[in-house]
Amino acid sequence: MESAPGRRVYTATGTSRSALSTARSSTTTSTSNQTSTSSTSTSERAAARRVVRSPTPPPAPAPTVVTSRHHFALPTPKTELYDIRTGLPQLSEKAILEHSRVLSEDIGFRTVGTREHALGDKYVHEQALLIQKECEEIIAKAPSRKLECEVWRQEGSGTHRFDMMGKPVFKVYENLSNIIIRISNGTPSGKAHALLLNAHVDSTVPSPGAADDALSVGILFEIARNLVHTPGWEPANSIVFLFNNAEESLQDGSHLFSTQHPLANLVRAVINLEAAGNTGPEILFQATSEEMIQAYSKVPYPYATVLANDVFKSGIIMSDTDFRQFEEYKNLTGLDMAVVGDSYLYHTRKDLVKNIQPGVAQHFAENVMAIVKHLTSPLGATHVLPGLARQVTPPTSIYFSVVGKYFFLYSVQTAWKVLLVVLLASIFMLMGTTGPDLRRTIWKATGGVLASLVGAVLGAGVAASVMAKILEAGMSWYSKETSCFVLYGPPALAGALAAQYFLVARSPPTEIAQFEYATLFAIHLVNVFAAIALQLFQLGSSSIFTIFSLGSLFALILNTALNALGNPSRRRDPDWTTIHLATYAVAQVVPLVVGSEMAVGLLGIFVPLTGRMGEVAPVEHIIAIMTAVLGFLTASNTILPFSHRVRRSVLLLAVLVVSLFSAITMLIYAYGSQPFDAMHQKRIFVLHFEDITQNEHHLHLAAADGAPGFHGLVQDVATKFSKVYHQPVPVMMDDNNADWDIIYPFSQFLTPYKIPLPKPYNYVSPFANTFTVTAIHDLFNYRSNTRSLTLLIDHPGIIWTAIAFDAEVLEWSLSSPPLQGYQRYHFKEASFYGTNQWKLDLVLSVPPRHPERSKLQVDFMGIIEKGSWPGKKLDKHPAGPGIQLLEKLDEHLFKSTGDSVDAMLLSCVGGQVLV
Repeated sequence: MESAPGRRVYTATGTSRSALSTARSSTTTSTSNQTSTSSTSTSERAAARRVVRSPTPPPAPAPTVVTSRHHFALPTPKTELYDIRTGLPQLSEKAILEHSRVLSEDIGFRTVGTREHALGDKYVHEQALLIQKECEEIIAKAPSRKLECEVWRQEGSGTHRFDMMGKPVFKVYENLSNIIIRISNGTPSGKAHALLLNAHVDSTVPSPGAADDALSVGILFEIARNLVHTPGWEPANSIVFLFNNAEESLQDGSHLFSTQHPLANLVRAVINLEAAGNTGPEILFQATSEEMIQAYSKVPYPYATVLANDVFKSGIIMSDTDFRQFEEYKNLTGLDMAVVGDSYLYHTRKDLVKNIQPGVAQHFAENVMAIVKHLTSPLGATHVLPGLARQVTPPTSIYFSVVGKYFFLYSVQTAWKVLLVVLLASIFMLMGTTGPDLRRTIWKATGGVLASLVGAVLGAGVAASVMAKILEAGMSWYSKETSCFVLYGPPALAGALAAQYFLVARSPPTEIAQFEYATLFAIHLVNVFAAIALQLFQLGSSSIFTIFSLGSLFALILNTALNALGNPSRRRDPDWTTIHLATYAVAQVVPLVVGSEMAVGLLGIFVPLTGRMGEVAPVEHIIAIMTAVLGFLTASNTILPFSHRVRRSVLLLAVLVVSLFSAITMLIYAYGSQPFDAMHQKRIFVLHFEDITQNEHHLHLAAADGAPGFHGLVQDVATKFSKVYHQPVPVMMDDNNADWDIIYPFSQFLTPYKIPLPKPYNYVSPFANTFTVTAIHDLFNYRSNTRSLTLLIDHPGIIWTAIAFDAEVLEWSLSSPPLQGYQRYHFKEASFYGTNQWKLDLVLSVPPRHPERSKLQVDFMGIIEKGSWPGKKLDKHPAGPGIQLLEKLDEHLFKSTGDSVDAMLLSCVGGQVLV
C-alpha cells in the first residue's frame, strides 16, 4: 500500500507487549445458529461486478484559511484492482463504491425486517463466499502458503437494554443475521487472537444508506480481497470481518455477535467503521487504549484529535455506534472511525453513491488497512493483540493531527513536562524583563482578555437572540458552515473590542501605553493556565492550549530578542513593551493553523447536527457561542493587542462600525437567506397512522429543528390532504405519547402535529385481526398479589413493532432486570424478514384481591412492511391507503418547497388494548 507523501508521526511514548500463544476455547449458545462454510458456489452477478464512476458531489465548505484546504484533502481514488506498475493488488475505491451502489441502489432501503434487508443479507453472504472461493483457489496454487478463509452466517434471537437520551429502551430481536469472515494462517495459535473489523449492512428507515454504512461494507470486502490476493501474505493474528445486519435498530446485530458467536471470545480489539456524512476524511472519534492509539499512528492520512474523543465521551453529541456493544459485553478496546463531513445527507434519501466525495473511500480504506497490517502481519506489532488478552492500558496519551499529514502523540507525563517548561519560561520572562508597574498592567490585561472573551460570547448571544426571537430568522446559517462566522463573527468582535475599550477608559495614561504588550502577554498566560486547568481534570483537550501557549511563548521570546537587539544604544535598558510586526506574524501562525482546523472540524459536525436537535434546543445560541469562542481562539492573539495601537476614540469608532456591520449582516441573512436547500434539507417526519382499535386514520407530522416555517407547512398539508379541513392539532411529546413509539426515544426531539383524516370509503383494514397483542398463560396469585402472563405479539406484514405500558414488573424473560417500582416501559422489536411473532413473559405486582385491576393497557404500533416511501418505490404492491397518500404528499412537498425538505414517510398501524 502506498503511503501519503510527507506524512510524519511524532511520538514521545510507546507500548510493548509479549506474545501470547494460548488459544481460548470456543463456546456456542442454544439461542444462536451459526453456519460455517468451507466451500460453496457463488452467484454470477457477484462474480461479474458492475462498476460505475461516482459523479463529483457538491463542493466542501469554503475554507476559512489555507489550512482548511488541507483539512479536506483526500487521496486520488484508485480505479484498478491491481497496481499497473507492480502487479500487486491495491485498494480500489471503484470496487468499494460498487458494493455501496449495489446495496443502496440495486437493493435499496435496507430497513431491518424488510424484503430489501433480506436481499442485502443475501448479497453480503454471496460476496463473502466469493472471497472464500478465491482464497481456496489461491491456496490450491500455493499449498505452502499459510492462509485460511472461513465464512459464517450467524442467525439468532435475543434481548438487551439500550439506554439512549436518558431513556431506557428494552430490545427484542428474532432471527436476525450476521455475515462473518475470518482470515487466518490456519493454525491454532494464529486463530487465538483476532482483530475485529465491523460494519453494518442495514440502513435506517428514511435512507438507502450508501455512506451509512454500505461504504464501510465495501471497504471491508476490499481489504479482505487485497489481503487474500497479496502474494505471500500470511497473518500472524487472525482478522474477523463482521458484517452485522442490524445497527440502526439499536445495535441488535453487534449484540448478537458479542453475546452468541464463539469467535467473539477470541477478539482482542475492534475497529468500527461508520459514517454520519459523505465528504472529507474520516475522523477517529473514539480510542479506548494506549495500544490502539499507537496502532492508529501508523495510518498514512491521520485525522484524529483527543478533543473529538473528549467531546464524544461527554455525551454532547447524542449518538452511538456498535462499538458500545463490543465494549459493554466483551470489554473490548479499539478504535471508532467515521466519515462525518457534510452530514446534511446523513439518514436521508440522498445518502447515495453519487454524493460520496471522490477520495473518501480511498482515504478510509488505506487508513484501516495500515492498522490491520500493523496488528496482524508478521512484520508488524504482532505482540499487541496477544498482550491485550492479558491487560489493556487505559488511554492517557495526548494526540492530534495537523493538516492531515502530521500525527503528534505524547504521554501525560510529557505534557506536564512541557507545561512546566512553558510556565517556568513565562515566569522568567515576567520577572526578568518587566518591572512592577508593567507586571501590574499584565495582570490587569489578563482580566481584560477574559472580559473580552465574555464580551465576545455576549455579543454573539445577543445577536442570536435578535435573529431567533425578533427577526424570527433562526438557522439562517444552516446551509453553509462559514456563514456562522459571517453572521456571528462581527458581533463577537464588537463585544471583545468593547471590553478592551472599557478597560482603556478606566486606566491611567501610563498603563494605556503598556496595554499592547501587556495584552499579548496576558493572552499567553490565559493559554498556559487553561492548559494546566484542563490537564488537572485529565482532559486531553488541554493540548490545544498547550500548543497555543508554545506559539505565543515563542513570539514573546522573539519580541524580546528584537527589542534587545533593535537599538544598540539602548541595549542595557530596552523598551520591552514595543511589539514588532514580525511578532504578530509569528504569534498568529499557531492559532491560524490549529484554530482554523478546529473551527472547520467542529462547525462541520455541529451545524448539520442542529437540524436534528429538536425545537427546544437553543441551537441559535449554541452556534453563536461556539463561533465566538472559536473566533476568539483563532484571532485574539492579533486583534486584542493591536487594538491598543490606536486612540481610545478610534477604538470606540471601531466598535460602532463593527456593530453597524453586524446589524446589516443580520438583516441580510434574515430577509435574504434561506436556511434550507436541495442539498441542505429540512428534516420532517410523517406518519400515516391507522388506529385499528378506534377505527380512525390520522396524519402525523413533526420537525426536529426550531427553524421558522414549519407550522405554515403543516397548515398547507392539512389544507391539501384533509378532504374535510381539520385544524392541525399540536401534540405534547412525552413518554406517554405513543404516536411515535417506533422511533422512541428520538421522538422526544420532535415537534408534532396531528391531522384527522377521513376513513377511506369501503376500506377494511387487513391488519385489524392479524396485528394483535394478547395474553396467554395468564395466572393470578392471590397469595403473592402477582400476575404471571405471556404477552404474545402477532404482527404479520408489520415491522419495527413497539409496545408500551405502565406497570410494576417483578420478573420477566429479558436478559436485563426490570426497573424498580411502577414505571413506563418501552419495548421495541426488530426481526428478520418474514418473522411474524414475538413474546414477552411477565410477572407483575397487582392490587390485592382485585384481579380486574391488574389489566395492562398496552399501546402498540408498527410500520407496514410495504408502507415506506420512497423505500418501496421499486416495489409498488398495494399497501393500503397510507402509502398512496404518502406518495402524493412526497410529490407535493417536492414541488412546494423546491426540494428543500426531506421527509421520512411511513405508513403505520396500531392501537391500544387491555390485556
